[in-house]
Amino acid sequence: MILHHYPASPFAEKIRAVMGFKQLEWHSVMIPSVMPKPDLIPLTGGYRKTPVLQIGADVYCDTSLICDVLEHLAPSPSLYNKAPKGLVRSVAQWADTLLFPVAMAYNFQPQGAAHVMASFTPETVKVFAADRQAMRGGGARMHHADGTGMYKSQLRRIASMLEHQAFLLGDTPCLADFSVYHSVWFTQVQVPILAGILDATPVVKAWTARMAAFGQGSPTKMSAEEALAVAKAATPVAVSDEFFQDEHGIPLGSLVTVAAESFGTEPTLGELVAATRTRYTLRREHDRTGTVHVHFPRLGFIMKKADA
Repeated sequence: MILHHYPASPFAEKIRAVMGFKQLEWHSVMIPSVMPKPDLIPLTGGYRKTPVLQIGADVYCDTSLICDVLEHLAPSPSLYNKAPKGLVRSVAQWADTLLFPVAMAYNFQPQGAAHVMASFTPETVKVFAADRQAMRGGGARMHHADGTGMYKSQLRRIASMLEHQAFLLGDTPCLADFSVYHSVWFTQVQVPILAGILDATPVVKAWTARMAAFGQGSPTKMSAEEALAVAKAATPVAVSDEFFQDEHGIPLGSLVTVAAESFGTEPTLGELVAATRTRYTLRREHDRTGTVHVHFPRLGFIMKKADA
């Protein structure tokens, strides 16, 4: 298992924490936090968000899918406790899509941004700001005052879930916990100057400490070149057309693009080799990787014919 990530990435922290919970051994490849990402794009074909999980010549995009892959490879301890699986997934999706942007609007208010970028040069600050604006498609960023009010409300909801149990949906952690954790982790670890917002919800602070105690598993450093060589030496796992679910009228073997529906919408072009209930798989070729399969979840991603 090779994780392409960078230390301050909140979504990467979600996966690192899952690695710790499952006590997994993994290889760590550092990637830039902004474009260009010359050693990642050959693997993904265009997808640029962090993190990306690589296993041989199979490349998994989006943390919801990465968590499914890790659960399949290491089912114990499970990311699903006694709570209904649909509830666990729904709370996780809420955290990733609604809690996260609110938390980041709070975290990147001027004081927080100055703390995060204290070591940046003026030019690096400009590059970072332009990169994130491009990821938003040029759309406006939520004002930090709105983010602050919403974040406080969301933290109270999280606290309510923790009033009578150690974790969000029971006495053991589940996927929902890891999806909520990375937003709060960023506040506490990356912008400690703003972590006072958590003082009003001490049960959330105590829960965050319990989550952090899982650690990050056993990472081993790997270079990007080594990771690309691993892909080139491997063969993607065979896929079957037995579970083909056609919602688009696009047959397998077609040239398609897959892109996130919002934020970081750079498309990946490839041959559609699988479309199951939960994911799309594209076959791609690159001089540096050979043949790879790039996997995306259906939820949150848009597929189109390449000439559409």
